[in-house]
Amino acid sequence: MPDEKKLDRFKPIQPAIPGVSPGGEKKESPAPPMQQHSGAPQAPAGQLPPTKIAVVIVGVVIVLGGLFYWSRSSSRKSKLPASDAVVAASPAVAEKPEPAEKFAVGPGPVGTTDELAKAWSSKRFLFRDPLVPKPVPAMVVRLPGGQYWGFSLREPFGDCELEYVTDLKRIASDYHFEADHPMVVNPCSRAVYDLMRYSDGALNGGIVRGDIVAGIGVRPPMAIEIRTEGKDVVAVRTE
Repeated sequence: MPDEKKLDRFKPIQPAIPGVSPGGEKKESPAPPMQQHSGAPQAPAGQLPPTKIAVVIVGVVIVLGGLFYWSRSSSRKSKLPASDAVVAASPAVAEKPEPAEKFAVGPGPVGTTDELAKAWSSKRFLFRDPLVPKPVPAMVVRLPGGQYWGFSLREPFGDCELEYVTDLKRIASDYHFEADHPMVVNPCSRAVYDLMRYSDGALNGGIVRGDIVAGIGVRPPMAIEIRTEGKDVVAVRTE
């Protein structure tokens, strides 16, 4: 039996309601503790933060790009012909320069009669002049009468190199002289020398072949004496 002193017949027992005190006052539940936020908002549970999602997307793009580039390069290599593949794989080899043309050096044989069998045929060579430190360019020409005429291609008392021109149209257009046979020209002074004509201008006071028929020049080209010994055409000396 319950204690009758504690029970009041005229006051019913109040039911126990959670959150309500026996005196009728409602108890407020304590507020949840405040969460500390550091910078970016926290993602809900079970979801990745936006920054991590972006990193994952960038990584996937890089991997896919690498796979695509590798597949393209592999397909290109497979399509190359065998010869191209060998060339691509082998290191570049520098081409060897072509050897310079070698000329005979006088005094001495500088050609043969077979090489100079036709009229106006020519042969270039070098000639050692005792007054010049290195050999000078020279030429021998077979004239229509069968004579061989040699001369220095160095301009008399100058540094320009003379030319033997067999193209008559070029002589007319470049030097304004109508020639009926090959001529020797000076591209610097525009002088034209005729090997069929003589001129007084040799250093020893005699005449020399190669009269100036156009342009300006000091004298004809320096003559080189030519002889034949059997089939050899020999340059002997210069004036």
